[in-house]
Amino acid sequence: PSTAAKMAAQSSEIDETMKKLTSHPGFMGFLIIDKDGIPIRSSLDHAEAVQYAGLLSLLAMKSRAAVRELDPQNDVTFLRLRSKKHEILVAPDKEYILMVIQSPQIKA
Repeated sequence: PSTAAKMAAQSSEIDETMKKLTSHPGFMGFLIIDKDGIPIRSSLDHAEAVQYAGLLSLLAMKSRAAVRELDPQNDVTFLRLRSKKHEILVAPDKEYILMVIQSPQIKA
């Protein structure tokens, strides 16, 4: 398949994944950034996307460095950051980082 066909297939796969994410209870937003921390796709407003991208890409890089310092053969595959107001899920990859912001599930 051509590069354009591959990109179209990836784009539709991403759209399908985002649709699934947005239907989850507690979903607040998502952000996909490139390896340089630049927002590529987001459901957040621009200023919020840039803020999350800048801060959480630093956290992902520091986490990766810490894990590799402890074991050079290891790598970070997922981060979960929970505060009183939000839960932020960070899935770093070689080229991109996916972030999902949701409200923390409170169990009664």
